[in-house]
Amino acid sequence: MEQIEAERILQRKRDKSWFGSSYNVNLYRGCPHGCIYCDSRSACYGVEDFVRVRVKKDALSRLRQELAACRESGVVATGSMSDPYNPLERRYGYTRGLLELLDRYRFGAAIATKGTLVERDIDLLQQISTHSPVIVKITVSTPHDALSALVEPHAPLSSRRLATLETLSKVGIFVGVLLMPVLPFLEDDPQDIRLLVQLCAKAGVKFIYPYFGVTLRDRQREYFLQQVRKNWPKVWTTAGITSAPAATMESCGKSLRESAAGTASSAGWSRL
Repeated sequence: MEQIEAERILQRKRDKSWFGSSYNVNLYRGCPHGCIYCDSRSACYGVEDFVRVRVKKDALSRLRQELAACRESGVVATGSMSDPYNPLERRYGYTRGLLELLDRYRFGAAIATKGTLVERDIDLLQQISTHSPVIVKITVSTPHDALSALVEPHAPLSSRRLATLETLSKVGIFVGVLLMPVLPFLEDDPQDIRLLVQLCAKAGVKFIYPYFGVTLRDRQREYFLQQVRKNWPKVWTTAGITSAPAATMESCGKSLRESAAGTASSAGWSRL
């Protein structure tokens, strides 16, 4: 795998508002999932040829040094710019190496992924949870495999991700769903949102974090609209998908709140 230079591996965050994480790590750059909406394609991030996965040079040895030098422990987030469980992780194991270091230096872990390979690391997640917080967030934005195969063509299907959530939940890992983005005119049917909430509850997730709509910046916008024209020509010609009516987004939010309220007790959710 190609290696790239990076100033630092471990980045200190300004605040802990995103699921309590104090630090951020992205060992990989680029992502092969091919999600049509991915914000990381935007020019502001400076990642050229985004679908090609690279790894930061000497990532684990440098991370070990940076963790050892930290004066304060905390929760380390991974998955903000590149999926830590992309298919190449199975061969190279950088994310597993990250978890081993977090355990050694007694840091927590907050993982965001679409990859079902996270099941491989249940042993490490359980070990870290004996001394620090652990949370796994898996993105699921539609209950329908056929739609997820078009929206996220190289990622595991929605049903497979829900199965992984259930597996993790059954062994005591704190898991939740990132319901984001909910694509206007493609994924915002209130009935589909209610169904997805029910499936999440059945899988044992502890929370759903939603975002209705999608960012549309430069290269990301161009790619997203290109894929809409290609795969959903009727939506493109009749809906004007470049903007979603506020009423539609409010309707989606209402459906989510109603569905969550109806399943909160059985799922163990305290609030939406």
